[in-house]
Amino acid sequence: MSLDRREFLRASALAVAGVPLLKSGLGTVPQEKKLGFALVGLGSLSTNQIAPALMKTKNCRLAGIVTGTPAKAAAWKAKYNIPDTSIYNYDTIESIARNADVDVVYVVTPNALHARDVIKAAKAGKHVLCEKPMEVSTAQCEAMIAACRKAGKQLAIGYRCQFDPTHLECFRLAREKVLGDVRLIDAAFGFPAGDPGQWRLNAALSGGGPMMDVGIYALQSACLLTGESPVSVSATTTKTDPVKFRSVEETMTFDLKFPGGVIAHCSTSYKVPGLNRFTVHADRGTFGMEPAYNYGGNRAWRSDNVPFTTPPVDQFAMEMDDFANCIINGKPTRVPGEQGLRDVKIMMAAYESARVGRVISLV
Repeated sequence: MSLDRREFLRASALAVAGVPLLKSGLGTVPQEKKLGFALVGLGSLSTNQIAPALMKTKNCRLAGIVTGTPAKAAAWKAKYNIPDTSIYNYDTIESIARNADVDVVYVVTPNALHARDVIKAAKAGKHVLCEKPMEVSTAQCEAMIAACRKAGKQLAIGYRCQFDPTHLECFRLAREKVLGDVRLIDAAFGFPAGDPGQWRLNAALSGGGPMMDVGIYALQSACLLTGESPVSVSATTTKTDPVKFRSVEETMTFDLKFPGGVIAHCSTSYKVPGLNRFTVHADRGTFGMEPAYNYGGNRAWRSDNVPFTTPPVDQFAMEMDDFANCIINGKPTRVPGEQGLRDVKIMMAAYESARVGRVISLV
């Protein structure tokens, strides 16, 4: 194993442990400093993934919550020993500006509310981590970027897979042409949607169906594997249950064309089970992941049977520790608001393509 590969795995392992890395004259050394995170929105993702991940980090801690449900506030207060002075609702969130214990606000509300909450957090003088998708329109994304820039605070988007060493290794294989030039990419993520009353099936809150929720993972994979932004998109939507999916698409397929000539064929669905993969077709073989986008237990493979040796991780813990590390060390995040804006532009173009029935240029 080369020195560069050993250093990559070492850095990955340290990141799993939540240790921020600093450069010094003696090399790379760990530094510990905990930043306070306030979670905005206490739904399933915050409850089952983000809050437990915070407990695993080394330079982050749960310092506050924002919820519109008093029962949730009481339960979280008891479970995590949160003081009353660090519990807010959506009408009092601006007063978080006076809370020195909170350094970062993590926005986990429905998609169409992201701009509202990000802008309030920025005005309160806090760094912001926002769940994907960034918002439901490019105008809202631009307003979020502007608000954080005006406040002098960082804005990061919750692209958790970019902090998973196995995904990063796949991106390296593609970028370094380990199996030759990449020619085609196939990426898909979807699952049968359950409760018809959930906010994800309400376009006013979600901005769309599976494309806005999980199709963005396939889009991100294609962009990161090529190292490029697409120049055009062509999309088609289908709907077999017009009652349940009255305001959003049920399934979307979309093709992305990249400047280097790579074509990515992507699928996303709230109807079809078993969509959770990407495959990269290169000149001398194939590689990919299946499952690719779970919170854990993802598996990577190569057609030449070279094993993957990357460590398992808590993607949310790595994501939060990396953002805290960026703030501590004054360096930019790898998942800035501009990346989120780009992806929303692509998704909006995909919806337009499906609506008008033609290829949409992105340049």
